[in-house]
Amino acid sequence: MLRAIIPYLAYLYVTLVGLTSRVLWRGLEHLEKARRFKGPVIYAFWHQRQVFFTWTHRGARAKVLVSRSADGELIARTMQLSRIGSCRGSSSRAGAAAAREMLEAVADGFDLSVSPDGPKGPAREVKPGILYLARKTGVPIVPISNAVSRKIEFPRSWDKFQVPLPFARGVVCHAEPIFVGPDDDFPAKAQELKAALDRITQEADKEAA
Repeated sequence: MLRAIIPYLAYLYVTLVGLTSRVLWRGLEHLEKARRFKGPVIYAFWHQRQVFFTWTHRGARAKVLVSRSADGELIARTMQLSRIGSCRGSSSRAGAAAAREMLEAVADGFDLSVSPDGPKGPAREVKPGILYLARKTGVPIVPISNAVSRKIEFPRSWDKFQVPLPFARGVVCHAEPIFVGPDDDFPAKAQELKAALDRITQEADKEAA
């Protein structure tokens, strides 16, 4: 019964956080630039920062890659309450099925959202799945990050997972879109994406402090 109500409690908590916080948006011109290319985009964000996005992107026409673990089920149900879709799978479980679902989602005009270091890390290291997805779909990757002035951080978790607190100042930052062509070098593109995510995460932290 507890697991059944956790998504509702999480949804209500994030709603409280969002309604009591002020959000600043940075780099929206990069998102607009990416949309002019094909329409849908692939958001890339560090796993550590995912909670606040369930508020800032509530109701977005997007689908998020979520693992098929028990914790992933709770996340997917919480996002469903937030009117955000999910594709279930990861690099280790049901990856091919999730990839097909994401390709279909892009064809239907949905944005995709992927944490390239999830679901188990290493933290802030880009796995190649998001690069394959960008190359296959031809859709640009938009690095996105957030920071809040008040939060709880779990230092023993692999990514030092963050949970925002109410009455915070929040910042959402976007970076220049990253395109992955058929002849691009994946390690180089992974470093480009990591550098962009690290930079805007640092910028968001500085502005939210």
